[in-house]
Amino acid sequence: MAEQNENSTKSWWVDLPETEYQKALNLQLAIVNAKIADRRFPDVILCLEHPRVFTLGRRGGRENLCVSEDFLSQKSVAVVPTDRGGNITYHGPGQLVVYPIIDLNRRRFKVVEFVSGLEQAMIRTAAHWKIDAGTDSANRGVWLNGNKLGSIGITVRRGISFHGLALNVNTDLEPFSWINPCGLNQVEMTSFKKHLGRSVPMADAKKVMARELGDAFGISMENWSPDEMIEELEKIL
Repeated sequence: MAEQNENSTKSWWVDLPETEYQKALNLQLAIVNAKIADRRFPDVILCLEHPRVFTLGRRGGRENLCVSEDFLSQKSVAVVPTDRGGNITYHGPGQLVVYPIIDLNRRRFKVVEFVSGLEQAMIRTAAHWKIDAGTDSANRGVWLNGNKLGSIGITVRRGISFHGLALNVNTDLEPFSWINPCGLNQVEMTSFKKHLGRSVPMADAKKVMARELGDAFGISMENWSPDEMIEELEKIL
């Protein structure tokens, strides 16, 4: 692979098809391991949607599941423990999920600043559709009229971030009623679609998010296909 300048601001933006949660997590871990093995390996930002799944954070979350395992089995919704921050959350089609695998140390990002940058990217993406979202001083994520529009949960391993953000674009919100989202009681979720009364093209949401993330972190995005990325990973691992 080409030599990477230590001060490079470039990052690979990789738009994946709908991907099962565990498969996406394995891919994140492979990128993290490649970056640990060779710190010149570029930062990678994965963009995708998941099939329906509940994920548990380091704080747990199964106690915030309000339906039975049998019910979830009937609905074909998996429950997957993870090592990200936070509590239980839901992922599904119509939700924009972004996993930035970024060397925070090399870029001199503090974790709190990085999380705030993820929030700002979601807020600015929503603003593209004239949705006036904002933050909540008591709870991380992005909020709209008291309802939660986007969630954040990250992990940092040897200075490298993974996991990331989930923004409800056209998401079916019903599964959120089966949990206490992020461990919060009496919190309702919302979406672009619910607020606007119409769907938003996911391809457009991805393009705007890529631009806003780049602006938030001073990163120049390069579009890479999944196959190109895998080929580069295989050179390291």
